[in-house]
Amino acid sequence: MGAIVVIVVVVVVVVVVVVVVVVVVVVVVVVVVVVVVVVVVVVVVVVVVVVVAVAVAVAVAVVAVAVAVAVAVAVVVAVAVAVAVAVAVAVAVVVVVVVVVVVVVVVVVVVVVVGFVVGFVVAVECFWFVVVVVVVVVVAVAVAVAVAVVVVVVVVVVVVVVVVVVVVVVVVVVVVVVVVGRCYYYYYITLH
Repeated sequence: MGAIVVIVVVVVVVVVVVVVVVVVVVVVVVVVVVVVVVVVVVVVVVVVVVVVAVAVAVAVAVVAVAVAVAVAVAVVVAVAVAVAVAVAVAVAVVVVVVVVVVVVVVVVVVVVVVGFVVGFVVAVECFWFVVVVVVVVVVAVAVAVAVAVVVVVVVVVVVVVVVVVVVVVVVVVVVVVVVVGRCYYYYYITLH
């Protein structure tokens, strides 16, 4: 009977470890994909903003209009970035919820399997052994969930910081390009 207990416990532990590893890997992959998408969106928006700003600076002859266009472009950038961040955070939250649900289900299954199967196969003297195994598995799963949550939170924080920096840089670039372009246009007209 002892061999059966060991086999059952080993199988359960291996299954739990595999499931937890798979869940953590899925979380990391999803978060990385979200970050890549957000970065791509931000880069595209930045490129578009720079192109539009240059075009406006060269083509527009009125300073007020140029500034208004620059502000409008900056607002559009801010909205696009905010949407990208919101999507990233939402996906991260969903991933965390899925991880927690999966881990809870795994823990319940482990408790049931270890408690009932081993309890019926082995004598009552193995009660504390089973309790120790269950506690170890639960702690391992809890640590895995904590790691997954920390990874998601860190990634989201990094994305938010990067996006904020990008927004500031974009606004500065738009203003500088428009002002320089306007001054160049003004002096070009004045000197010619």
